[in-house]
Amino acid sequence: MKKAGGAEKKRVRRSSGALQNGGRDSNSDTPPRKQAIQKDVFQLFAEKVRDHKDLVSRWAVLQETRVEYFRGKDFVRFLKNHPELKDILESDRNLEAEDIADVLLRKNLLVRCDRVVKTLRPGKKKLSTWPAHLEIFPDQVFSENDAFFAWTFVKRRPLWQTLLSFFWPVVTLAICLFPVYPHRCKLLILYSCLGVLLLFLSLLVLRGAIFGALYIVLGKRVWFFPNILAEEATLRELFRFWPKKDEEERPKWTTRVFYAAVGVLVILLLRHHAPDEAARARYQKRVSNIIDDVLEWSPRLALSGMMENLQPVVNATDASNATEEGVTPPDGMGAETITEQHEAEVSDNLENGDENIDNSEENLDNSGEQKHDI
Repeated sequence: MKKAGGAEKKRVRRSSGALQNGGRDSNSDTPPRKQAIQKDVFQLFAEKVRDHKDLVSRWAVLQETRVEYFRGKDFVRFLKNHPELKDILESDRNLEAEDIADVLLRKNLLVRCDRVVKTLRPGKKKLSTWPAHLEIFPDQVFSENDAFFAWTFVKRRPLWQTLLSFFWPVVTLAICLFPVYPHRCKLLILYSCLGVLLLFLSLLVLRGAIFGALYIVLGKRVWFFPNILAEEATLRELFRFWPKKDEEERPKWTTRVFYAAVGVLVILLLRHHAPDEAARARYQKRVSNIIDDVLEWSPRLALSGMMENLQPVVNATDASNATEEGVTPPDGMGAETITEQHEAEVSDNLENGDENIDNSEENLDNSGEQKHDI
């Protein structure tokens, strides 16, 4: 009986201690296990936000490393437009955008940056909206006013990028084997590449002409396909047709007149120095010959050409090989007869050389006598 009563007292003490510890834990900070879960939740939230297309971001160089970054005000606007993403944070879904960004900064998922160039360039009235070079800001606190934040974790690559990295060596090998393709495949590849190149150059010339006309006439900078030459643009942004809003100051009329005069002068010079029909025909023939050589080349032709070049060399050495191996030449000629004929040819050549030297000396003497008579 005593033992049973002592056991019950111990159970009551343990239960009361557990309740007290539970009360302390509930009043204290988050336990380590829950902190680990929250860290995974914020990591997932950061990945979802980074992969979302509505968050405007750019690429820049931060300490010799290319990073993807965004502006603070864009982050706040993005969370206001997409509050459903906060559900990933579970218990912290009610946090404000500034608090969420501060947590991401403390967990080293973000780093606050600042522009390297802080002075205005000549002719500009404000700094660049998206600087190309960044540096780490000393105070790692979220702010909306001219603050930039770069992602520090490695972005997960999608499936199509993995497949592209796998097939890229195969494509490279196929390009190297272009000379051995059949003639029809060569024509198909050639005209396809020329068509894409012509389309791209025509697009650049057209957008340049539209920009120049609108700049001179209306004084507005309008670039259709504004991201066609951007290095860090995505595939969707690369083929964006509608131009961006012109945020720069309108140019003066004198500047527009100057560029108009320069454009007219360039057009007149190109028209004056344009090649004539004969020069164009020669150039076209030369280019067509080069293309025909590339298209008509095949390994069989290359091997046949090599054999034709080696054949005379083999014929010249047949006689010497025959004499070395002891084989009797045709028509009953022996090795002695061949050597005698060779010596006779050498002596005839020497005699002809001596006669040529004597004739040249006589000509020199005759020319000297004629000069003396004169």
